[in-house]
Amino acid sequence: MRWGRSSPDAARSQWLPRRPANSTSIRSIRPTPSGRWLWVNSPSNPTGALDDLEAAATWGREHGVPVFSDECYVEFTWSGPGRTILESGLDGIVAVHSLSKRSNLAGLRVGFYAGDAELVSYLQEVRKHVGMMVPGPAQAAGIAALDDDEHVPVQRERYRNRLELLAGVLSAWSQEPVALPDGAFYLWIPVTDGWDYAERLARDGGALVSPGEFYGPDGSRFVRVAVVQPDDRIQLVADRLAAS
Repeated sequence: MRWGRSSPDAARSQWLPRRPANSTSIRSIRPTPSGRWLWVNSPSNPTGALDDLEAAATWGREHGVPVFSDECYVEFTWSGPGRTILESGLDGIVAVHSLSKRSNLAGLRVGFYAGDAELVSYLQEVRKHVGMMVPGPAQAAGIAALDDDEHVPVQRERYRNRLELLAGVLSAWSQEPVALPDGAFYLWIPVTDGWDYAERLARDGGALVSPGEFYGPDGSRFVRVAVVQPDDRIQLVADRLAAS
């Protein structure tokens, strides 16, 4: 979760600390006169945590701050049904969605945003003048993907199976329990040293993972494992670790 502020020369974002359960406490945000937006990512990359979207929407309205909710992983919510901040109304709210995750079309760069009519209209004008226009063929592919709901549960099952497989394998290999996330398709694993764990996993299993420090200093004692490789590659890592 990020708290966006503006200064005379630029806009900048301020990352908010996370609680032990990896979600963000909305009440920890201290509004300032320069505050311009609140950005929520739920389910989260890299932690897989779920934030209280209703609380975020309420906080934004109380303080007159627009809230933008990145919901690109919402189809991969494992703890309960997927939620959107739009369930809390449209006033001062924008939800952002992408085909990169639900449809495995990251290279297409197609998605959509919806919410407060005034904010949506403003964003449309900004996109138009900075040249961020989506080519026609990409738009057609995006329409086809959005019209097809059958592939989404297939994607869900595939990622869920990979998460369960790797969580079990890594638990046995490290002799430490690896918990499944509440959402998204990453294992966010607490470790003593993120770089050391990543090096050992590369050596024993041939797998490259991200030391948590990549995502900020609070992640130095974590690693992120993305289950985005094909099933046969993940099984190869599992076999190597089982034999190590």
